[in-house]
Amino acid sequence: MTTQTLLIELLTEELPPKALNNLGNHFAASVAEGLEKAQLIDGAAEFTAYASPRRLAVQIKNVKAVQADQKIVKKGPAVANAMKDGAPTKALEGFARGAGAKIEDLTIVHDGKQDVYAYEYIQTGKPLGELLEDIINQAVKKLPIPKVMRWGSSTFTFVRPVHGLIVLHGGDIVNVSVLGLQSGNQTLGHRFLSSGEITIENADSYAAQMREQGKVVASFVERKAVIQTALNEQAGRLKATVAADEALLDEVTALVEWPVVLEAGFEEHFLAVPQECLILTMQQNQKYFPLLDQNGKLMNRFLLVSNLQTEDPSHIIQGNERVLRARLSDAEFFYKQDQKATLESRLPKLANVVYHNKIGSQAERIERLQSIAAHIAKALGADAAAAERAARLAKADLVTEMVGEFPELQGTMGKYYTLLDGETEEIAEAIEQHYQPRFAGDRLPESKTATAVALADKLETLVGIWGIGLIPTGDKDPYALRRAALGILRMLMQYGLDVNELIQTTFDSFPKGLLNEKTPSETADFMQARLAVLLQNDYPQDIVAAVLAKQPRRLDDLTTKLQAVAAFKQLPEAAALAAANKRVQNLLKKADAALGEVNESLLQQDEEKALYAAAQGLQPKIAAAVAEGNFQTALSELASVKPQVDAFFDGVMVMAEDPAVKQNRLNLLNRLAEQMNAVADIALLGE
Repeated sequence: MTTQTLLIELLTEELPPKALNNLGNHFAASVAEGLEKAQLIDGAAEFTAYASPRRLAVQIKNVKAVQADQKIVKKGPAVANAMKDGAPTKALEGFARGAGAKIEDLTIVHDGKQDVYAYEYIQTGKPLGELLEDIINQAVKKLPIPKVMRWGSSTFTFVRPVHGLIVLHGGDIVNVSVLGLQSGNQTLGHRFLSSGEITIENADSYAAQMREQGKVVASFVERKAVIQTALNEQAGRLKATVAADEALLDEVTALVEWPVVLEAGFEEHFLAVPQECLILTMQQNQKYFPLLDQNGKLMNRFLLVSNLQTEDPSHIIQGNERVLRARLSDAEFFYKQDQKATLESRLPKLANVVYHNKIGSQAERIERLQSIAAHIAKALGADAAAAERAARLAKADLVTEMVGEFPELQGTMGKYYTLLDGETEEIAEAIEQHYQPRFAGDRLPESKTATAVALADKLETLVGIWGIGLIPTGDKDPYALRRAALGILRMLMQYGLDVNELIQTTFDSFPKGLLNEKTPSETADFMQARLAVLLQNDYPQDIVAAVLAKQPRRLDDLTTKLQAVAAFKQLPEAAALAAANKRVQNLLKKADAALGEVNESLLQQDEEKALYAAAQGLQPKIAAAVAEGNFQTALSELASVKPQVDAFFDGVMVMAEDPAVKQNRLNLLNRLAEQMNAVADIALLGE
C-alpha cells in the first residue's frame, strides 16, 4: 500500500514561551501515537515536531491513505457451557445476536485456557479522513495546558486563539474539522518578514517553504541550534563566554521565528554593581545574554536575539540598550541605597517579617539558627563564633531593596553587604552559601562554617514546619521539606555527624510545647526514607535496604558500606549466607527469654561446637575491620564460616526440648547474627 507524509499545523496567536517546546513535543507524539493505534503508519512512527511562537505542527512519515483490512475475532462463552442437551444456551444465543451472526457462523477457538465460541470476520479498513479528525482532537485535549481560553464567539478552548489548520497527506488536503476550523493548505509566515499567505505544496516541503517564503525556522530544535551557534560565534569574536543557562536559551528560542543575534553594550559604571544583579536583570527582565571575559568577570557588552532582520539593525540595538539602561539604573540605585544601612542595623526589621504564623517571625527564627549553627560548628571543629555570626546576619538581606526587587539574590547580596560592613570573608561566604544546595545536583557549601549555617537553616525548616503538622503529602510539599531533607543528607554524607542528635538539638531550640512531641522521631524516619530514595539513584534497592536496616546515625561512611555490600553480594557464598541469616532472625524471634552469652558446657553436638569456635574466631576479625572502616574485609570474612553454618542447620535442632539447650543455641545464633549483620542486614540481599 502506498504511503505518504502527513502534515498537521495549528496556526495560533503567540504561544506561552516557557511551555512552547513541551507543547510541540506532546502534540507531535500524541498524533503519531494515535496514528499508530489506528494502524495508519507503515512500520514504526517516524515524525518531526515543529513549534514556533505562532504554530504547532507535526510531520509524520509513511502514513497510509486507508487502514489495512483486519481480521476480527470476537470471543464468546466457553464451549463447555454454551450447549445444553444439544441446544444453544441463552448465553450463546445472546453472544451470536450481539455479534450480528448466526449460531452456525460461529467457530471454536482456544483462548489460552479453554475452548470458546467465536465469531471471525474481516473488517474493511477505514480511510485516513474518517479517523484523523478524532486523532487530532484527542491530541489537542491531551496537551499539558494549565489554563485554556476562548476567543471571539467560539465555544472552543485552547491555550491561545487558533486561526488556521493545515492537514496534508502528501499534496492532498485531508478534510477534517478541529477547534472549529476546516483544514486547508494555507498558512502565514513571519509577521513582518513574510511575503504573505503561503500555500504549502505538499507535506514534505513544509519546513523549506516556511524558511524560504515565510522567514520562519519552524523546528524548535533547529532554531535553538541556529541561536546557539550565532551566540558562540559572536562571543568568540569578543573572546568572551555567554552567561546563560538552558532555560533562557529555550525561552528565547520560543520567542522568535527568524532569529538574528546582535551585539550591544552598556556604560562601564554599571559594572560597579555586583555582577549577579546585572546578569539577573539582563536574563530575567530582558532575555539578553550577558558576556563574561576570560576571568569570569562581566563585560559591558551583551548579546540579544532579535526576531527581525534588517539591513541596518542599529535602531534595534539602540532601543534595547535604552531599555536595559533603565533597568540597570534601578539596580544601581537599589545597591547604593542598601549601602546606607548595615545588615546589623536591619535586624530589627525582621521582627515584622512573618516566617510562619505558628512559628513566628524571621527575627525569632534567627535566634534559633544562631544556636543550632554554633552547635553544629563545634561538632565539625569549625569556628562556632563565626557560624553564629553568619547565622545572625544570614536573613538580614531579605529586607534590602535589592532582594526586595530580586528575591533570587538572597544570600548573594548578603555576602556583598557583609563584606562592605567589614565582616570576614568566612562569614560572607557562609551567608551566601547557606541556601545551598538549592536543588538536586547543586553545589554543597564549601567551608565547615558555611555547612554549619546551611544545615541549621534546613534543619530548622524541616523540624519546625513538620512539627506544626505541615507534612508533605503526595506531590504536595509547599515548604520543600523533601528538598531540605535531601540537602541535609548530602551534607551529612560528607561529615561524621549524628543525624538524630542534630534533629533533637533543632527540636530543643523551639519553645517547649510549640511542636508536636513526636517530631524528632517522625522527622528521623522521614530522613531515613529520603536517604533510601537518594541512594537508590546509584545502588540497587536491596543493597540500600540492607545498609539502612542498621539505621546508621552517621552517614559519612555510607558509600563505603554500600560498595562493600555490593562486593559481598558477588561472592559465591553470599546467597547462602543471606538465606541463613534470614533463618537465624526468624528463629531469634521465637526466643522465650532475653538473649545472652553462650554457655560452652551446654554445647552438645559437634556441629554447634564447630560453629561456636568459628564465631569466636570471627568476632575479633570483624570488630577490627569495622573499627578501621574496612567494611569489605569485614563482610568477606563471613564467607569463611559458611561450612560451619551449613553443617549446623543440617545437623542441629535449635528448638530442643531441653529449655537450657534451646536457649543456649539461640544465644549462639544471636552471637552469629551480630557478626553477620555488623555492617548491614545481609538477610535483605536479593529481596
